[in-house]
Amino acid sequence: MNLTTTAQAIILLTSYFGKQDKDAAKPLTNAEWARFAMWLRDSKLSPADLLDNNKKALLSQWRDPKNKVTQERIEALLKRGHSMALALEKWSRSGLWVITRADKESYPKRLLHQLGNQAPPVLYGCGDKALLKAGGIAVVGSRNASLADLAYAEQVGSKAASAGLGTVSGGARGVDESSMLGAMNAGGAVVGILADSLLKASTSAKYRSGLMNGNVVLVSPFNPEAGFNRFNAMDRNKYIYCLADTSLVVHSGAKGGTWEGAIQNLKKGWVPTWVKQTQDSSAGNAGIVAAGASWCSENIVELDVQSLLVSSTNPNVNHQTDLFNQPQADLFAQPNEMPQRESNDDQVVEDGSETETKHNEAALDTKESASPTKAEPEVVSKDSFYLLFVQYLQTVASEPISEAELVEASELHKGQVKSWLALALEQNLITKLTRPIRYQWIDED
Repeated sequence: MNLTTTAQAIILLTSYFGKQDKDAAKPLTNAEWARFAMWLRDSKLSPADLLDNNKKALLSQWRDPKNKVTQERIEALLKRGHSMALALEKWSRSGLWVITRADKESYPKRLLHQLGNQAPPVLYGCGDKALLKAGGIAVVGSRNASLADLAYAEQVGSKAASAGLGTVSGGARGVDESSMLGAMNAGGAVVGILADSLLKASTSAKYRSGLMNGNVVLVSPFNPEAGFNRFNAMDRNKYIYCLADTSLVVHSGAKGGTWEGAIQNLKKGWVPTWVKQTQDSSAGNAGIVAAGASWCSENIVELDVQSLLVSSTNPNVNHQTDLFNQPQADLFAQPNEMPQRESNDDQVVEDGSETETKHNEAALDTKESASPTKAEPEVVSKDSFYLLFVQYLQTVASEPISEAELVEASELHKGQVKSWLALALEQNLITKLTRPIRYQWIDED
């Protein structure tokens, strides 16, 4: 792989290369990388500078505000050049490629525009990288959907292809896979964002023809050899929505990955959210519509995929900002291609150059309000934050989870997580397991 020194440094600092020794330094998370990259920018340094023999002196002034990213940890990560070379050679032989946020020509600007610093620093993939710009319809749904829903999803992909629209999905069995194969077999552009096993999927027979014909691209922000991990599966949902122009939920449970992804999209307002009508009383489809999405026909013959590009959001629904994942300014985007978002961005930087934008706190209210009179700000109580945490906990603690894992997954302060876990225990929302200590949501069923 022909990688720049900047790309190599970013990969070394943020990526896993095979199984991780328990005592080895952990690669930086998106949030940790964002803090460190901001410091590099302020210090007028590029990631490539860290590959110089003088890196110890360069890092001497670095102090992580959260005391998690130490100088020693960074130095240890940068020493993994041999492991990186072996991994990259193996992946390259299998037809995989790697791009970073510093690769301004290849990295999808949709992710930078929507997510800022929450955009993954590294993407692994196979297939035509240009398809990452295709956009189209994000088709999502349950792994264990009915045969009727699977047939519907397949037809949505086929219809999208006939209309010249791409299909974006997560590659999981069920609705995701059905929609992607429907689009691929009809010759449409297909973008699959995988949460695991990219290397295995790249050689799978089911996507071989699409990869060879140039109408399928598979991409993942996680190690290509990583197995299934529920946190990764939840985390990749946002990338599905942000790489599309609109979205269609075929079938959702009352909780779980499809539900959480759709609700997050509604809160963030990334793309319109449509939901297939269903007669399944146990489905969460109606709940997603109640949260602000719109119904679309369950009769595939009546479905006009072009109409899904029109905003489905109910203007009377107040979509709150996600408190657990607020995007920041992107640190490695070209200044002349700076993502223009409605809020949150103060600065955008690429390799030591910077561009400042005026942060207008009232922009969103001004845009959404039909009245010329300035609306009074909504008062948010402390209880509101806890309720959001409880909703989040219901999903991530469906299986036992430790406090440390929850802190890392939510990126909340450890003391706050400890306090809210104690309150959730008092309210009998979760149970505390021992040996080792973990927490699990109490399912009323």
